[in-house]
This record gives sequence, structure tokens and C-alpha cells, in this order.
Amino acid sequence: MTRVTTNPFDDDKLHEECGVFGIFGSPDAAALTALGLHALQHRGQEASGIVSFDGERFYPHRAIGLVGDTFGDAETIARLPGAAAIGHNRYATSGETAIRNIQPLYADFAFGGLALGHNGNLTNARDLRRILVEGGALFQSTTDTEVIQHLIANATGPRLLDRIIQALRQIEGAYSLVALSRRKVIGARDPLGVRPLVLGRLQDAWILTSETCALDIIGARYVRDVDPGEIVIIDNAGVHSHKPYPTVRQRPCIFEYIYFARPDSTHGGLNVYETRKRIGAELARESHVPVDAVIPVPDSGVPAALGYANEAGVPFELGLIRNHYVGRTFIEPSDEIRHLGVRLKHNANSAPLAGKDVVLVDDSIVRGTTSRKIVEMVRNAGAVSVHMRISSPPATHSCFYGVNTPSQEELLAHRHDVAGMTKEIGVDSLAFISIDGLYRAMAEPGRNEAAPQYCDACFTGDYPTRLTDKDGGNTQAQLSLLVGPA
Repeated sequence: MTRVTTNPFDDDKLHEECGVFGIFGSPDAAALTALGLHALQHRGQEASGIVSFDGERFYPHRAIGLVGDTFGDAETIARLPGAAAIGHNRYATSGETAIRNIQPLYADFAFGGLALGHNGNLTNARDLRRILVEGGALFQSTTDTEVIQHLIANATGPRLLDRIIQALRQIEGAYSLVALSRRKVIGARDPLGVRPLVLGRLQDAWILTSETCALDIIGARYVRDVDPGEIVIIDNAGVHSHKPYPTVRQRPCIFEYIYFARPDSTHGGLNVYETRKRIGAELARESHVPVDAVIPVPDSGVPAALGYANEAGVPFELGLIRNHYVGRTFIEPSDEIRHLGVRLKHNANSAPLAGKDVVLVDDSIVRGTTSRKIVEMVRNAGAVSVHMRISSPPATHSCFYGVNTPSQEELLAHRHDVAGMTKEIGVDSLAFISIDGLYRAMAEPGRNEAAPQYCDACFTGDYPTRLTDKDGGNTQAQLSLLVGPA
């Protein structure tokens, strides 16, 4: 008997859960939002949604699947009229994606309708949800986005901004969000700046989105990053900035630069592609061994491998070819076929591998299952020796800030030291970039132990916020409220 499953061959990476996009002041708001979500597809591939407003009514459309499947026809876009819209891509942490959990969420409030899309994770969402339910709140989804909705509903004040400020003062964790009301598009970023949000301009329209690549696809101009702790209001009078929270030391997610962000994006003033090349160069300076070729694990390992090869003076070769047409849903006839699934995504190119000593460069090792299969594939293609270099430090801790992380016990680096991991994945040698080397590649002298410049908790265990919902070390239960029964 066959069964359908989502993402069976891509479960050995850390995944962002969401991407957001909002636009105000364009007659093609929904179409431009769909294009923006296309550019943000890498941030969420399970489901997508758009809510538009035409001056009188809100128009929602949400569905499971890729953006092109959901918003790829003119008829769907035509059913989303108006000059303002917000959109959201979602990545589910596990299990099935329920329609009720697809964002943007929409609700009618006493002050009018409000749609909300959120990227990140609240570390006190379960606690807040319990309090809200005890107070009579009725939840329709299992997302922490709905927690924010209820906090806004319970807040007081003459302006929507006052309600949003009251709501956000109660939450802990990481978030960037976009909201759509009858007169405004609103963006907000958590005070630590863990999750990204940028502001752009397209003629008379203003845009809020997770990455600059979503501006590029519609020909918009990057204006600036939304500051940590900032709330941006966009209406007919323009852009209004509010900073209602005390200033705290910023801790943007360092993994955005290593893997999450698209390489053609600029984040925090740093071009992601060039940053990844610098990380690869630093990795080569720290741990190079004599080899004949540097082989990236595509696609995410390519920029770091280029930097590594340039620094080491070793030829860069495409020894692994990626199939870009692998879907997210598969029919699995048997476990044996599933075991071969890694070949659907990567295949060894024997010409630059046979008879060679090679270095494989990848961005991370999570469970190690995919790394082991890739190493075996490269050896079978004739490589004499296989060394692996990783452009991030060992991932030893779970993320609670909006990243799909396995439980800590499943992380290979939590269970083994480097020698043990070397044996597990079957390489001749294994090395990770050091935490100080990573910071040097980020144009920092190194990691400031007293005041870290980034959120690097997945490598160090140094979490920048309280983990209120953390329950006896049961990480999987804490990672997100995005998962629940369908």
C-alpha cells in the first residue's frame, strides 16, 4: 500500500518556517505579492496565502502547496482585488499542514478586520494561550500567530497601533510580522532583531518583506532594514516609524547568513553571497587538507565552496549535480525506494571525482543521514579520499525562534564529538568552522562572549530570551505551535 508524505528526502536540513510580504499603494497588490512569495519560496514550501483589501472588503486565498500552484493563474489573482495585500509562505515543522494553520490569518475585530502573517516563534506562546483560553478565548488554529491575534483583540486603546504595542509587549521570542487593516499595512520586528524584515519602494507603493530578493523580483528599490523593535505603519500619508520598546542589544540570527537567506539577498548591510564566500575562505584557512578538488554540496554549499577553493588554491568542481525538479510530495511504494530518495535530489558526477582526493563543502550537519549517503555516493563514483568541511559550527542545540530543528537528541553534534561524527558519516576527515572564525567572516573580530553580536544559540546554547514554554527538555513539543492535528 502506498502512502503520501511531505518532504521525505529533505529532512536533514534546518528549515526556516516562514516568509512574509506586504504591499500598500499598488493596483496590482495581489499579483506583486504572489511574485514576492515566489522569491521567498525557500523560506516556506508547504503552504502559502494572500489577503487583499479593495477599500471595502478583505479577500483571502490560502492553500497547501507551492506558490506557483496556488497563485499561478490569472483567475486566482483576479479574485484578490485591491491596492493593499499581505502574503505568507509557511514551512511546517512536522506532520501535515492544516488549512486552518495557513497564514495570513484573518479575523473581524471591534475596530474592523485584520489579517496577520508571522515569521518566527514565540517562546511563551503556550503559556499565553493557556491564559487566553482560561479567559474565554476560542482558538481556531494551533499557530502562535493566533495568540498574537487574541492579544490584540484583548488590548485597549483608541488606535490599532496602541493595541499592537500592548500585544507585542506580552510576547517573548522572535518575530517579524506583517498585518493588513482597512487603512494600513503594518510591519513589526522583535526587539532583538532575530528574524529579518526590510522596507522597499516601488513607484508610489511601499513594501515590507523578509528578504531583499523579494524586492528584486518586482523591480522594487530597497530602502532599509526595519530596525529591531520597530513598528512600521504604511498608509495613505506614507511610512510612519514607531519604536515603543526599550532598546536592547541586537541578536539577529546568524544562520540567515549561513543557509536560510537566498544568496542574492542583502541582510543587515551584508550581501549574503559574499558573506558565504568569506565563511568558506575562513574555513579553508582553519582546516584545509591537500586535495585535488573542492566539491560543493549543492545548492547551499556552493558559495562557501567557492570561497574555500579560492583561498586554498584548489580547483572548484561540480562533483554533485542537483535535480531542481524534485517536488515536495511523493508517493512511497516501499522503504527501499525511500532509501534511494537522496538520489532524486543529488547525483554524483564521476568525471571530477574518479581517482581524486576531494573536499566536500556543506553548510551544516543536522542528523547526518544525508551527509552519510552523499559521502557514500562520492566514494562509489571513484573518489580516493573524501574530506568534509562545514561552513557552520556544530549544531548542538535546538532553536526556539522559528526554525525547524530536530530534538536535541537527534542532532548528530549533540550525540558525538567531531571524531565520532567523522566515523558516523564515513569521511576521512571532518572539520567545522570555529565560532570565532564564523564571526570573523561576518566582519567581526570574533565572538564577544560577554555580549554576542548574533543569535548563535544553535551552536552555543546561549539563548537570548527566556524559554518560558520549555518543558522538561522536551524540545520537539516546544519548537512551535504551528503543528497540530489537521
